[in-house]
Amino acid sequence: MKPAMDAAAEESQEQSQEKRGCFECCIKCLGGVPYASLVATILCFSGVALFCGCGHVALTGTVTLLENHFSKVTSDHAVLTDVIQLMQYVIYGIASFFFLYGIILLAEGFYTTSAVKELHSEFKTTICGRCISGLFVFLTYILGVAWLGVFGFSAVPVYVFYNVWSTCAAMRSPVVNVTSVESICVDVRQFGIIPWNATPGKACGSTLGDICNTSEFYLSYHLYIVACAGAGATVIALIHFLMILSANWAYLKDASHMHAYQDIKSKEEQELQDIQSRSKECLNSYS
Repeated sequence: MKPAMDAAAEESQEQSQEKRGCFECCIKCLGGVPYASLVATILCFSGVALFCGCGHVALTGTVTLLENHFSKVTSDHAVLTDVIQLMQYVIYGIASFFFLYGIILLAEGFYTTSAVKELHSEFKTTICGRCISGLFVFLTYILGVAWLGVFGFSAVPVYVFYNVWSTCAAMRSPVVNVTSVESICVDVRQFGIIPWNATPGKACGSTLGDICNTSEFYLSYHLYIVACAGAGATVIALIHFLMILSANWAYLKDASHMHAYQDIKSKEEQELQDIQSRSKECLNSYS
């Protein structure tokens, strides 16, 4: 009876050790996750997706509005149509590039996190790894400055659509004289969107009200707002990445200095031990 109880106790002890080992393994794996890089990657992906997706659809709606209400002659807005198509192709490239770049930065975050956590172990950073980290810092800085320009540029269509929307809201205001509604106009030629010889180039009164009530205007206006917000989120994500990469690069630099110091210290201790052993041998030989 007693051997059976001992076997059961040993089995339960082994099971508890296995559970403890799995738990410790999970904690170790979770400890190696670069949470800051993960949050920045998610924010970057979300911002780029909002900017590219909403911007692409909003540009298509803008072309439809111009063709139907402001520039009915195709040759008048041919240049603008080509520019919008080029911008849509650029959006495809931006989405693809930042998808790959975000994954690379996340992988670099995993590398630097493991390097920092094993700073006092046998793990040693290389000059190539530190150079790559520095290159990512520089590239992320350049991209951050570029996205600040994109953020400012994405606010331009929001401003234009807001002017049109506010004009329509003023027309529907009860304080406006009904006889003066037809004198309220919006001329998109003053924004430089289409040339001055485009016809009709402007919309007044009830025509302007009908434009504001179209689904293309409503959808494009709100999509431009979301695209601008997505560009802002991308700027925040890149600033977050820049802080992370700078900190990781500094940690790797300190780790390399620490390992160099430890190597020199171990060599000196080994030389001291060799000198002591040789001196003892000489004393023994004399004696």
